[in-house]
Amino acid sequence: MTASTPRPGRPIRGSTTGRPIVALFDLIGRRWVLRVIWELERAPGPLTFRELRTACGDISSSVLTRRLHELTEARIVEHATGYTLTATGRSLVRRLEPLTEWAADWERQLN
Repeated sequence: MTASTPRPGRPIRGSTTGRPIVALFDLIGRRWVLRVIWELERAPGPLTFRELRTACGDISSSVLTRRLHELTEARIVEHATGYTLTATGRSLVRRLEPLTEWAADWERQLN
């Protein structure tokens, strides 16, 4: 992984020890990362760069390139015939589902 890709066990933004949860939140908290993961999870099959960029809306090519590089280094995304989530990426999506439910409850409480 490059120095810019958060990785457990390495100092990162917010943690000098690189605690795994902080590394994860650093990575998925980056601009457009969750949208890229979301679009890949929803896709019926691998997406080309152009298809993924279109699905994401206003993302620039340079930002998408950077995010795909980070997500590939983190082994959340892979590229063969197109971009797809790895087994690790699919596992991440499943494990984020309770947070999605919590966020919906939180929204209801605030309204």
